[in-house]
Parts: sequence; structure tokens; C-alpha cells
Amino acid sequence: MQILLTVLLAGLTMVGPLAIDTYLPSFPAIGTEFGATPLAVQQTLSLFLFCFAFMMLFYGTLSDTFGRRPVILVSLVLYIAACVGGAVAGSLGFLLVCRVLQGLASGAGSVVGRAIVQDRFSGAEAQKILGHIMMVFGLAPALAPILGGWLQVTYGWRSIFWFLALFGAVMTFAVWRWLPESLAPRDRHPLHFATIAGNYLKVLRHRQFLLLAVALGVAFGGFALYIGSAAYFVMHILHLPETAFAWLFIPLVAGMVVGSAISGKVAHRYSQQALIWLAYAGMAVAALVNVGYTYLFAATIPWAVLPLFFYSLALAVAMPPLSLIALNHFPNHSGLAASMQSFIQMTLFALISGVVAPLLFDSAFKLACGVLGCLVVSLLAWVLAQAGTHAKPN
Repeated sequence: MQILLTVLLAGLTMVGPLAIDTYLPSFPAIGTEFGATPLAVQQTLSLFLFCFAFMMLFYGTLSDTFGRRPVILVSLVLYIAACVGGAVAGSLGFLLVCRVLQGLASGAGSVVGRAIVQDRFSGAEAQKILGHIMMVFGLAPALAPILGGWLQVTYGWRSIFWFLALFGAVMTFAVWRWLPESLAPRDRHPLHFATIAGNYLKVLRHRQFLLLAVALGVAFGGFALYIGSAAYFVMHILHLPETAFAWLFIPLVAGMVVGSAISGKVAHRYSQQALIWLAYAGMAVAALVNVGYTYLFAATIPWAVLPLFFYSLALAVAMPPLSLIALNHFPNHSGLAASMQSFIQMTLFALISGVVAPLLFDSAFKLACGVLGCLVVSLLAWVLAQAGTHAKPN
């Protein structure tokens, strides 16, 4: 049963990454069909990410009130509708509207799934389950752009949105059939907006929670830089075709999968703080090697992507303990806390991939420096958070 739950939750967390990564190889084709500039096409990603982040504020709270299953099922139905709309879009404007709806509907699985883990597990066991979920879900961003590239050259970019709609339909059936409700009615919170607003303010005033969320979000920003720059990095810097996105995404995601497996394996052996410090050391080495290589040499395969593998591996080791330390500050409002944590992380992801990446994606060296800058900010937030690590949970 635990294996089935892990696979289901991992599948739900894949909904968002698939919507982000599968259509990246189609950026030039979408721009050509609609007569749009690369910057205009980039907004189909930026708007999706901002809406994805915004709605994460509400999924946890809604699931605390109505239960986990109903929120996930409704969001999946809206997601399928948005994918079908994208597949038949006749203009860039309509595609943007569909991407907005897609973004609003894509995040329920990742937020509510994290709350489900908190409902059913605790401590090292919860960290182990989260690590396994991340390991399975990590396949999505690795496979998505590869599949998207082949769909693009074989059937055109619209086929990608039909594929996303099909995946959403499969997950809807799986949730309806096999995912049990994990939040008993007696444990739910009434949907009182004043109370909800007060709880959000309580979270926002919690210094350690915010610093931990920022530490995780900005560290993941190094990942976001390359996702936001993927089309330009692969096709212009590395001079590879649309079907070669695997050269970027397999190292990135393989690192996430291996790191998640390591995090789950050692969860019972090392403290959360020790794992985080080791992960930061690994990320620092990878980021510095990347800066040095891109400064001295022109970016070529495989050397341009090897540091990214080790960076994402170390990042994945840190993600479960960082997330759990933050959520443990609010054990009685895990859904709301998961929403706020996800909102902060995805807002930072959207800002970095949608605003910072276009400023850096014309140079491999600039991107490497961007990753190092994200890591420095993340490390500073983690250090500042240590002063209140033992604060009393709310």
C-alpha cells in the first residue's frame, strides 16, 4: 500500500513539471506559427509559473477544509480542460489564457500530496517517503522534453497538449480509484476567511519558516535558471537540435533522482541538519566547477552538463529535510504551511526562470554565475534560520 501511495503521489507531483517541460522544444515552432518573438513565447512559461505559484497559496487551505481527494480531483478536471484548450488554440493570446488556467490547476498534487505525507507519516519515515516520491517524480522533467522534442518533430506542438490532457485523465482515474482520503472530517478546519488570513499572517511572521522556504526556493533557483533557458541553452549555446534536450535534462533530473534516493536511504542515520550541511558543500563544489569550466572553455557536451548533475544531486539530498524542518513549525496546519512553502518556492522559481534567466541565457558563463549567486543567497538564508531552529511549533 505504501508503494502504491508513493507512486500515486509522485504521479500527481509530475503534473506540473510535465506542463512546464514537455513543450519547451516547441518554443521556436509556436513563435513561427503565431508570428511571435521568443520573449513573447517565453511568457507562456512565465505566466504559467506565476499562476502555479499563486494557486499554491490556496490548495493546502482548501484541502484542510474539504479534504484531500476532492481538491485534487477538481484541479485535475480543470487541468484537462486547459490542456485541450491549448491543443486547439488559434492564437498566442488564447494559448496564454489556457496556460494561465493550466498553471492555476497544476499544483494541487504537489501541495496536497505533501500534506497527505504529513497526515500519515512523521519524522524519518516522512522524509523517506518524500525522498521516494521525489525520486519517482524526478523522471518527469527528464522524460518530458525528450518526449516533447519527438512529438514536436513528428506531430507538431499541438500533440504535446493532447498528451498532457491524456496524462491528466489517467491521473484522475487513478486518484478516484486508489487514493484514499487521509484527513478525517473531525480534523478539518472551517473555511472562515478571517481565520485563514490570520493563519497565513502567523506563517508569514514566522522568521525561521520563511528563511527555510527561501533557502530551499533559491537553491532550486539554480535548477530554474537552466529550465527557463533550456531552449536557448540547448539549441544556441550547445548547438543541438530539438530532439537533443536529453543532454540537459537527463543530467539535471538524474541528479535529482539519485540525490532523492540517497536522502531516503540515510534519513535514519544522519540528522536533518547534518544532511543539509553536506548538501550545501556538494552544491558549492559543483557550482564553482561550473563557473570555472565555462570561464575557461566554450560549453560542449558532456562537460557543460556534468556539474549540473552533481549540483542537482546535492540539492535533492537537502530538499526533504529542509522542507520537513519548515513544515514541523506548523504541525496543526500542515496543509496551509505546505501551501505557503510551495508558494514561496514557486514564486522564486517563476521569478528566476521568467525574469532572471532571459538576462543570462545568452552565455553559459553567465548561467553558471547565476547558479552560484542563487546558492550564496540560499546558504545565507539557511544560516540565518539556524538561530531559531528549536522554536516551539505552532
